[in-house]
Amino acid sequence: MDTKIAFLQEDEFPAYANLYLRLVNDSEELIAQLDNSQQLVYELIQDLYDPQWDFSYQKGKWTIKEVLIHIIDTERIFGYRALSMARQDKTELPGFDQDLYVNAAAVANRSIENIKDEYMAVRQSTLTLFNSFTDEVLLRRGKASGHQVSVRAIGYLILGHELHHLNIIKERYLPKLI
Repeated sequence: MDTKIAFLQEDEFPAYANLYLRLVNDSEELIAQLDNSQQLVYELIQDLYDPQWDFSYQKGKWTIKEVLIHIIDTERIFGYRALSMARQDKTELPGFDQDLYVNAAAVANRSIENIKDEYMAVRQSTLTLFNSFTDEVLLRRGKASGHQVSVRAIGYLILGHELHHLNIIKERYLPKLI
């Protein structure tokens, strides 16, 4: 089976997901894109120094550290959803309150290296998980946050969600740091 995003059917993901899925390269396989996006994250954050990690472009918006923790938390949750559906667990999976998660993460106490290490560990776990799925498994579906979704769509949601937030960092944070 082809695991390029162009082969996703509209009934494999909720409509709101188009915000993220439209950011994904339609000519490259899922695993390759998940692997390559690690480098995008690294390149974006490698030159930031300590005070910049705690920068927020507007009062009430997350800091760069908080955005990265949000990306990590979301990937973990989506990874669990993919695993649950891949294993044919019919339990409807709940949504999560992203602000609650970020507020409870205590990022001020986290080092930059610790966050980078966590990001890499979570991404490696996601890659290992998705590499274990057969074509049949990738097509399995379940319900999360009140919506039907396929395992392969979740993989693309992980990627598109990350790209969405990387674009926000590039467009709203970095220009104000220069």
